[in-house]
Amino acid sequence: MTRLKLGMVGGGQGAFIGAVHRIASRIDGRFELVAGALSSDPDRAAASAAELGIASSRSYASYEDMATAEAARPDGIDAVAIVTPNHMHAGPSAAFLNAGIHVICDKPLAASNEEADAIKAAAETSKARFFLTHNYTGYPLIRQARAMVARSDLGQIRLVQAEYAQDWLTEPLEQDGHKQAGWRTDPTRSGAGAIGDIGTHAFNLANFVTGQKVQVLSADLQSFGAGRKVDDNAHILLRYEGGARGMLWASQVAVGCENGLRLRIYGDKGGLEWAQENPNHMSYTRFGEPKQILTRGGAGTGPDWTRIPPGHPEGYLEGFATLYNDIADVISSGTDNALIPNLQDGLDGMWFIAAAQSSSANDGAWVGR
Repeated sequence: MTRLKLGMVGGGQGAFIGAVHRIASRIDGRFELVAGALSSDPDRAAASAAELGIASSRSYASYEDMATAEAARPDGIDAVAIVTPNHMHAGPSAAFLNAGIHVICDKPLAASNEEADAIKAAAETSKARFFLTHNYTGYPLIRQARAMVARSDLGQIRLVQAEYAQDWLTEPLEQDGHKQAGWRTDPTRSGAGAIGDIGTHAFNLANFVTGQKVQVLSADLQSFGAGRKVDDNAHILLRYEGGARGMLWASQVAVGCENGLRLRIYGDKGGLEWAQENPNHMSYTRFGEPKQILTRGGAGTGPDWTRIPPGHPEGYLEGFATLYNDIADVISSGTDNALIPNLQDGLDGMWFIAAAQSSSANDGAWVGR
C-alpha cells in the first residue's frame, strides 16, 4: 500500500491540534508528512519542520507558496491538513482546493459566514475534495448508534439531548497569555466561543447519529468570564425536521467537567445513551425491557469501525485516525463515504453558530434556516 503524501498548515511548536492530526494520520500508515507551512513565523516554521523531519526545501514561509510549489511538483502532496485557528481556515483551504489538492480541515469550518462561503466557492470549482474533522464521528459506538437509528431500532425519534461541558475557562486564562485560551476567546480569530469550539461538536454529533437536521433553534448564550468577549456557556432548544425536539448545552465554565461530551437519543421504541469520557460503552434500552450495555467491538455491535480487541480502550486519537483512514480510502479510490464529515456539515455548523448568536441577541427568539 502506497502512503499518501500529506502537508500541514499550522501545527508548529506550541500548537495542540496539529500534533493530534499528525499522530492520527500515522496510526494506520496511510499518510506520510512531507511538507508544511507550520507557522506564520518563518523561524518557528523552519524549526518545527526540522523537528518533524520535513526537508528544508519543503518547509514553506506561507501557505500560498506551499500550495503553488506542491501543485507544481511531480511528487507533490496529495492532501493538506489545515490545523490553524478558525480565522485561518478559509485562505489555506481555498488556496489548496484551487491548486487541486485535497483539504482536511479542522472544525469549525471558519470564523465567519463570509469565510465559509469562500471555502464553498473554491470547493465547487475544484477537482479536489474537502473533508472536515469532526473526530467524534469516528468513534465506533457512535457509528453503531447511527446504524441503529437508521434501521429504526429506536423507532421514531422524539428526543435528542446533546451536551459538551468543560471547566478549563472558569478563570480568565486568556488574560494570562495562555495560547489556546487567547485565540479561542478572541472573536476575530475564533468567531464564537463555546458554541463554536465545542457546541459544534455536540450539534454535529446529534445530526450524525439521528440523520436529521435542525430547522429552528432558540438560544441563550452567556459570558461568565470577566471581560470575556465570546460566549462560554450556552443553552439551546432545537426543533428537528422529523419532528423531534432537542436540547443542547455547551459550557467551558462548568466546574468539575473535563471533556463531558454526552449524547442521549430517545424514540418511541427505545433509547441510547453515550458519553465520550467512557466511549467504549453505550446503553441501549428497548421500551419495557431491561437496559443493555453495548461494548465497543462486543457482542451485538459492528466490528467494522474498531481496530483494537474488545476490552482495550479506544477513543480520541483512534477516532481521528478512523477519519484519516476513511479519507485515505476516498482519495485513493475516488469513491464517497457518507460517514466522513464534509463541506455541508461545516456549513450546517456555521448556520448553528450564527443562528444561536442571533437568537440570543434577540432574547431567545426562534431562528430558522
